[in-house]
Amino acid sequence: MAGADGITAHLREDRRHIRDDDVERLKAGINRPLNLEMAATREMVDFALKVRPHAACIVPERREERTTEGGLDAAGRHDTLYRLVEELRAVGIRVSLFIAAERAQIEAAAALRVPVIEIHTGAWCDALAEGHGDRAATEFDRIRTGAKLAHGFGLEVHAGHGLDYSTAATVAELPEVVELNIGHFLIGEAIVGGLAEAVRRMRAAMDRSRADTAALNSDTVK
Repeated sequence: MAGADGITAHLREDRRHIRDDDVERLKAGINRPLNLEMAATREMVDFALKVRPHAACIVPERREERTTEGGLDAAGRHDTLYRLVEELRAVGIRVSLFIAAERAQIEAAAALRVPVIEIHTGAWCDALAEGHGDRAATEFDRIRTGAKLAHGFGLEVHAGHGLDYSTAATVAELPEVVELNIGHFLIGEAIVGGLAEAVRRMRAAMDRSRADTAALNSDTVK
């Protein structure tokens, strides 16, 4: 109701973010696309085949981490991922891979014939938060270059992890990036001002950034 285009639910092995019945109720009760974040395991694939979300984003998962701390090794797990991707694709689930903006991973995603990748933005956000300007600039250049490369392969490009109002607006300026997935920051903001207000502010920041970029590109063409 606050303007989100869809909901992402990460069903972890230990169910600490969300439970199976929560996902099922979301699928039945919302009129927006449901994106299921999931590990590349038999259990999660079977659940996805049962629930049939609009999309499934395959992410790495380690039990001891607080949240997903890096991109999936698509290049090193080609055979396993290929089988899982084909199963999900066969029932109409749109599959994406959550990967670092690295050439090897992007090329692997293209080889796996997934339609979408989500670029991990965490290293860039961490560098900014820690005040490491040079490292942040390097990380953002990697994101920018990776988005262009993926777009050139015909992949739809999403991005996420660690984004706040400011960094989400910056990533939204990249013309290849068409979707941002933001969770932790919005829930933190919701504690103070409510979830609806946090979503509206995030959506406004993204929309302003995209409108400014479109206007700049229009002026450049003229």
